Amino acid sequence: MKWIPITLALMVAACDPTPPPQPEAERPAGAVFETQIEAMEKARAAEQQLKDAAEAQRAQLESQP
Repeated sequence: MKWIPITLALMVAACDPTPPPQPEAERPAGAVFETQIEAMEKARAAEQQLKDAAEAQRAQLESQP
């Protein structure tokens, strides 16, 4: 029975009400989404290439007798 108060005392002592300090990292304002924006631009370029290739293939099939 004496283990219960000891366990409770350790649990209460382990809790610290103050949060740990957070390091302040300097980030440029636009850098957060920059990689996502670049990925979207690459995807748009790839999509345009696919559309161009499909149009060329369609034109080639239509020109054949």
